[in-house]
Amino acid sequence: MIETQPHAVEVHELTRAFGSFIAVDHVSFDVAPGEIFGYLGPNGSGKSTTIRMLCGLLTPTSGTARVLGYDIASQPEAIKQRIGYMSQRFSLYNDLTVQENLEFYANIYELPRASQRQRISELIAMANLTGREREQVANLSGGWKQRLALGSAIVHRPKMLFLDEPTGGVDPVSRRDFWDLIYTLAQQGTTIFVTTHYMDEAERCQRIGFMYNSKLIALGSPDELKHSAMQGELLEIALQPAYRGTALLDTLELLDQLEGVLEAAPYGDLIHVVVPSAQAAIPQVRARLAGQGIDVESIAPIEPSLEDVFISLVLARQQAERAAAGALRSELRGPA
Repeated sequence: MIETQPHAVEVHELTRAFGSFIAVDHVSFDVAPGEIFGYLGPNGSGKSTTIRMLCGLLTPTSGTARVLGYDIASQPEAIKQRIGYMSQRFSLYNDLTVQENLEFYANIYELPRASQRQRISELIAMANLTGREREQVANLSGGWKQRLALGSAIVHRPKMLFLDEPTGGVDPVSRRDFWDLIYTLAQQGTTIFVTTHYMDEAERCQRIGFMYNSKLIALGSPDELKHSAMQGELLEIALQPAYRGTALLDTLELLDQLEGVLEAAPYGDLIHVVVPSAQAAIPQVRARLAGQGIDVESIAPIEPSLEDVFISLVLARQQAERAAAGALRSELRGPA
């Protein structure tokens, strides 16, 4: 019997290569039992490849990982039996009814016949599909399909649930309802590992890992990342209404040229500017814009959002990569 583990997931230097392409590059982290762990990053950053390895669907090139105490390389079948998995693509059968889909997955997971009826009734109620048991899945809305897919993934009451971008293409109300279900499962002791592109969803996670170019570049709680991962302090600038719209691009270009500005990015009708010291930069920024005839409505330091943090981390990594590439080119050319 497997001993109780201090972590639901333990990952050490996990790497996966496809030929010369490294999809996941020496990634290390852990997930506590009952934790909601968010895994963020742009498309192609390695999120789905990581999940496929942790689910026992893909063998790592190097490194190690354990899920619920089982090794992903040598015990993948034991992992598959004990986890739930919901992919970013809808995986139910459209030509079957709600009831038939749940019965199918109950049989796949070898749920005892004696307990199937009660469990399926619980899941139908959870998905708010009572009265639609005989309706074909093809006729359901995206939000209902999503909740049904979640029900199918947890029909066997797994201790660990992997959700790979589960709310893509779903309306905001359905996303909120889905996250209410995730919280309920976590409160019942299920460990949740979820990838998402939505920063408001990332705020709901207890800890977050940021992936970029196959590497884990930041790890911590939302509050920890906001206070430690930013490459400076944040100013929010609101222009007078007459200068919004097309003038916003001109303003961004001016700010990018200003000494001490680490980055400037649009945020709706506002502009977010990262500087070494917010208070010290306010007079300088205001004077630069006024000198170019751009009237500022307000400029003030603010707490960064996770989106600000992520943009800052990515830009810092890109700058470091460009600097490294330039140094390599200089080394290859040799002395002038």
